[in-house]
Amino acid sequence: MKTQHTKYSILDLALVSQGHTLKQTYNDALSLAQHAETFGYTRYWLAEHHNAHNIGSSATSVLIGYVAQGTNTIKVGSGGVMLPNHSPLIIAEQFGTLGSLYPNRIDLGLGRAPGTDRETAQAIRSDFMDAAHAFPNELDKIQTYFSKENATSKVRATVAEGVEVPIYILGSSTDSAHLAAKNGLPYAFASHFATTHLWNAIDIYRKEFKPSKDLEKPYVMAGVNIIIADTDEEAQRLFTSLIRMIVGIFTGKRDFVQPPTEMTPDLEEIIKNPQVHQMLKYSFVGSKSTVKAQVKTFMEQTQADEIIAVTNIHDVKDRIRSYELFSEIMKELN
Repeated sequence: MKTQHTKYSILDLALVSQGHTLKQTYNDALSLAQHAETFGYTRYWLAEHHNAHNIGSSATSVLIGYVAQGTNTIKVGSGGVMLPNHSPLIIAEQFGTLGSLYPNRIDLGLGRAPGTDRETAQAIRSDFMDAAHAFPNELDKIQTYFSKENATSKVRATVAEGVEVPIYILGSSTDSAHLAAKNGLPYAFASHFATTHLWNAIDIYRKEFKPSKDLEKPYVMAGVNIIIADTDEEAQRLFTSLIRMIVGIFTGKRDFVQPPTEMTPDLEEIIKNPQVHQMLKYSFVGSKSTVKAQVKTFMEQTQADEIIAVTNIHDVKDRIRSYELFSEIMKELN
């Protein structure tokens, strides 16, 4: 049975809702982070994606700075930066700068996926596949650039040297579990959409973990979809926006986040589709009491050190209310 305190955090894509501008989307992201700070959330992460008109978090480090500037204590970071898209030197310079501007508040979560389609990945970096295969070495470069010892090297990220910016390894399969364990870094698994390998990945990470100067023991973070409202019926209504978004992913017809509608038999059938059902396996939808029971079971099963909540619904007021209720659940379970 779990006894330690479990932190709770937010992962955001700055999704653009139908009828909203990008500026409004960014303002809503900041508003959510400001509320999350008062609700006791540990961190607010933004995920890098490209060539998707319904996702506003493509310039991830810029948006992190915007959110950090408008908040006071909550940690702000990337969940993650897709490192093969970038030069490790540039990422070290960006996050070293952020770390100096907002001391002890900036996280650098790193992933190896492109966060986009193949053509766009090639447009971002022509040698993307080589960079993806070199992810462990690219990680070493990042760590070197942040070290004080690199001050004597010919190539330096001078604004990063000695700046405290914790590095997290993101994963949606078992590959990154080995890497996080080998390097003694915290591990965040994307179980809010990549559910198949959750248990194997966590097991590999914990068994192979080697203590480092950054971390003495394994630290597991797990993503879940959370949609909470005052009633089960209202939560199911809000859920319809996420269902339509998932359909858009599978059909290749991505669209802005649609306003919610009443749950229909057609939408209920879509949820039962094996692919959709698997993708939404760790989606907890309902009233506070309903979701509390689901979250409690998930925490007991995973023994996760931190839960990262993802709430992809249309209206920011509904999102803020859902995150408020989730924070109440986590405080009660802790």
